[in-house]
Amino acid sequence: MTQILTTLIDADELARRLEIGGLRVIDCRFQLTDPTAGRAAYLRGHIPTAVYADLEADLSAPVSPDSGRHPLPDRHEFEATLGMLGVSSSQQVVVYDDAGGAYAARLWWLLRWMGHGAVAVLNGGLQAWLAGGRSLEAGEVTAQRVRFLQGTPLAHAVEAEDILQSRVARLLDARGAERFAGDVEPIDTRAGHVPGAVNHPFTLSLDGGGRFLGRDALRAGLNTSLGEVASGKAAAMCGSGVTACHLLLAMEVAGLGGAALYPGSWSEWIRDPSRPVVTGAADPRSAVT
Repeated sequence: MTQILTTLIDADELARRLEIGGLRVIDCRFQLTDPTAGRAAYLRGHIPTAVYADLEADLSAPVSPDSGRHPLPDRHEFEATLGMLGVSSSQQVVVYDDAGGAYAARLWWLLRWMGHGAVAVLNGGLQAWLAGGRSLEAGEVTAQRVRFLQGTPLAHAVEAEDILQSRVARLLDARGAERFAGDVEPIDTRAGHVPGAVNHPFTLSLDGGGRFLGRDALRAGLNTSLGEVASGKAAAMCGSGVTACHLLLAMEVAGLGGAALYPGSWSEWIRDPSRPVVTGAADPRSAVT
């Protein structure tokens, strides 16, 4: 019996399983600075059989005056999206991008949120696939529409109110250190971070080749940021709830499951001027209060 994969898959294993068949492979490449670039790259060449999922059109709801830049989709609408992508409720799914999993992890988390645990991110992404001398195929792949049925969620989310009322014991911010400190802010309208948050850039989970570090190394780094807080009492955020999913994937690989996503993240937090904002590097031992 083929093992169900729930976190990562390497390129060799993906190639083996593609020969067997039965996989649903989804290309999640995207660029925040050019939202059309991901699909264009997909059409030029993608892993054989892969369909394409767009971060903004498929993996997010429309932006509202109160939301962050990438709100969670409506669950029933996303159920239909998954069916259109050819994802059945019993199928092993593999997702990938070319950014170390930064965008693919969003779909990984969303599928878990929908109760589908058989989803893995290609470790090392498209680069790892190509490094083995494997080929790509060009053009659009249209999946046969199926019916996806929601199950019991394997991932959960928190809201700003949970943070303000201290229902989150540790808030991990996956943005880069300069954005967290408020030294730069290239995307959002206000710089800084949520008081008490701990900065743990998602890139800390990757090696120089864009692959995830081993379990022990991930666990050591994450435990430093968690301090004495159990992972099940933590939540992850970033700029808009995308790379925070990458951090949650790293936690699962490290055996530190149960943390929640703050979907609205920084771009939602700053929509309300009454919410506190601080700048500067934070004490890694601090907690949300």
